Amino acid sequence: MALKVIGAGLGRTGTLSLKLALEHLGFGPCHHMAEVFANMPDQLPKWQAVVEGRPDWDSVFDGFASCVDYPACSYWEQLAERYPEAKIILSLREPDKWFESVSSTIFSQPMTGMILKTPLKLFFETAVLKDFGERIGDRAFMTDYFQSRNEAIIAAVPPERLLVFEAKMGWEPLCAFLGVAVPDVPYPRVNSREEMLGAHGGGPPGTQPGAAGGPPQMPTPEMIAASARERLNAMRETAFGTAATA
Repeated sequence: MALKVIGAGLGRTGTLSLKLALEHLGFGPCHHMAEVFANMPDQLPKWQAVVEGRPDWDSVFDGFASCVDYPACSYWEQLAERYPEAKIILSLREPDKWFESVSSTIFSQPMTGMILKTPLKLFFETAVLKDFGERIGDRAFMTDYFQSRNEAIIAAVPPERLLVFEAKMGWEPLCAFLGVAVPDVPYPRVNSREEMLGAHGGGPPGTQPGAAGGPPQMPTPEMIAASARERLNAMRETAFGTAATA
C-alpha cells in the first residue's frame, strides 16, 4: 500500500487528532509515534534500519495509508520523493504554544530521560531529538527552528500538493484538500497537554507511579506497547464514540 498522505508537521501540532481524522476519512491506518510504541516488536527494527541509513519505506509503512507525527515527519522529504502521488499536510500551531507543549510533554526531561533508558534510545535520539541537542530547552532557538522549518517546507512543496493546516480549522479545508465529503461529526480534539500528562505521568506509555512517592517505575517494552494500544483505543472512543480499530 503506497502512502496517500504524508504529514510533515512536528509532534504536538495536533497530530494525534489528525491521525484519527485521516483514519475517519478513509486514509487509514495512519502511522504516528503511538504506532511505534504500540507495535514495538515489528516497528522498532524497521525504524532502527531507517536511522542507520537503510530505510525500506514500503516495509516501514506496510499496511498504512498515511503518516503523521514523529518519526515520519523527520523524513518527510524522502517520503515525498518515494511516494510522489501522496499529498502533504503541514500541521502547525503558534510557535510559543508549540514550545510550551513539547517542553512539558515529549521533550521534557522525565519523558526523554526514561525513553533513553529503553530499547528506543538510538531511534529516539536520531529520528526525534537530533536537531536540538543541548538547546532543546532554549525557547528562542526552538521557536526559530519551528518557524524556519515550516517556512522551508512551504517553499519546497508545490502549492497544489500541500495543505498548511491547524486543528482549529476543522474538517472543511482538510476534506476539500483530500477530495472527500465533510463528516457529520465534530473534528477530533484529543491528546491535549493535560491529557497526555495525566495518561503517562510525564513519562512514556506504560510509566507507573513509584512506590511511596518515589521516582516513576521504568516501563518495559511490553508495558509501553500495552499502554499505547489502550491509549489509542481510548482516543478513538473520545473522538468518535467507538474504540474500534481503524
